[in-house]
Amino acid sequence: MIGLFARCMFEATRIYPSANVATGKEWRSSSNHLAKNERLELRKDHKTMLMDDNRQKLDEFIRLHHSTGAFLLPNAWDAGTARILEGLGFEALATTSAGLAFSMGIRDSSGSLSRSQVLDNARSIVEATNLPVSADLENGFGDAPEDCAQTVREAEKIGLCGGAIEDATGDPDNPIYEFEHAVDRIRAAVAAKSGPGFLITARAENFIYNRPDLNDTIRRLQAFEEAGADVVYAPGLPDIATVRAVCKSVSVPVNVVVGLSAASYTVDDLSAAGVKRISTGGSLARAALGEMIRAAQELKDCGTFGYSKRAISDADAASQMRVMPRAAN
Repeated sequence: MIGLFARCMFEATRIYPSANVATGKEWRSSSNHLAKNERLELRKDHKTMLMDDNRQKLDEFIRLHHSTGAFLLPNAWDAGTARILEGLGFEALATTSAGLAFSMGIRDSSGSLSRSQVLDNARSIVEATNLPVSADLENGFGDAPEDCAQTVREAEKIGLCGGAIEDATGDPDNPIYEFEHAVDRIRAAVAAKSGPGFLITARAENFIYNRPDLNDTIRRLQAFEEAGADVVYAPGLPDIATVRAVCKSVSVPVNVVVGLSAASYTVDDLSAAGVKRISTGGSLARAALGEMIRAAQELKDCGTFGYSKRAISDADAASQMRVMPRAAN
């Protein structure tokens, strides 16, 4: 009897520890499963929040295009300038390929920037502000309609609310796409949108490529509207009368860029002419470069520091920027 009892005790001490280990493994597995589910739920919640935030930006951008009068759409060239423009009270922003090119030490010309470079810059601007952002998508980064479509798909993914595609080829000998091909490219860009919220701006570039043909420009803008463009745009129009003629020729909102040259008209004049959106292109970036050059010339040629009186303080600059933890090495 004693021997039997001892053997039972031995079996019990041999079996129960392993049973406890098995139970521990099951508990850890269950715990890991729960943690994984929580992480998935957090990611889903974060994604939902981003989608809701983007939906609000899209709605706001559409509202601006249908409000009374013209609204200002200044062009930021990095996250810092986007933050400053938001702090000044602007309601929406655009990007500028010219400003980006200048910041990289290269000339602004079709083909000098890649799609990834432009969209990476646009993403930094989108993430830096709470405002709707429309991107300068140049010529769609390729000649084919599918190039424009792919650019639109990628632009939507990073949270942009719109993008402008131009009919300039980047070829000095043949600077403007043939009419039908230009229209096909806009049609493909429109078809690539996932929904009506993302606004396609179609640009007719005749006037800035020494082709001041108003009739052909209007014909193109009307065809772009027919192809589904949400906004049309002809940079370089010479005067307010020409702007008014363009606005009367289409039923979608018209964008006018200012700052390409000195102009005597005002925001109110453009609004009265029928303009809905006023952008600045690369002119704010050039204004900033101009001030930096004047300051550096004073420093070099005069040996004085008067430029510091015109500069904002370090505290003012810092107050407009985000507080971010140091990135890991």
